[in-house]
Amino acid sequence: MHPNSPRRVSLRLPGFDYSQEGAYFVTICVKGRQYLFGKIIDNEMNLNEFGKIVAASWDDLSSYYNPAIKLDAFTVMPNHIHGIIIITGARGLGSLSNSPIKTGGETPPLQKPPTLGQILGYYKCQSAGRINALRKTVGTSIWQRGYYEHVIRDDQALNRIREYIAGNPPRWYLDRENPQSRGKDDFDSWLASIQGRPDLIKEKPKG
Repeated sequence: MHPNSPRRVSLRLPGFDYSQEGAYFVTICVKGRQYLFGKIIDNEMNLNEFGKIVAASWDDLSSYYNPAIKLDAFTVMPNHIHGIIIITGARGLGSLSNSPIKTGGETPPLQKPPTLGQILGYYKCQSAGRINALRKTVGTSIWQRGYYEHVIRDDQALNRIREYIAGNPPRWYLDRENPQSRGKDDFDSWLASIQGRPDLIKEKPKG
């Protein structure tokens, strides 16, 4: 993180049920903010093999947790990912038998909707396992501990966040996760300004 940038703080709400139906904006960073997933070239993200793995692992979430979640906007950056997950309120029927990476044996089908933490924990485990298998570094930490999330409250916020995710690569020079950032992104100020009561949106993702 740039030394002059404000720290990104978790917007997690104490006592909030993160398995309830609604849309969630999430960010997960690479441990140590290393540039692990590729480079920004001519304002576009060019994924390397590890970047392709984390993108594919994200896509796999929809089938693993079907019908409990749906995926919306998503992007991979050099040292982090952004995405929107919509929890539908249905029970997730996934098990590790459906996963390309076997870690810890069979897991029985979920008996209640998964929490956001469970979904992202599974994502981090699967993507890290694939990367470590490729580079033969089994057990090495890929992601930083935890993640950042924001409960999306209405359609206006949903569309603003979608635009931010889609336009993230060209704005890399303002990104707080970029050690060479030059300035501040007004999206961060906007996001901080709308903290409050979590009025979850029920809109289905596009597509």
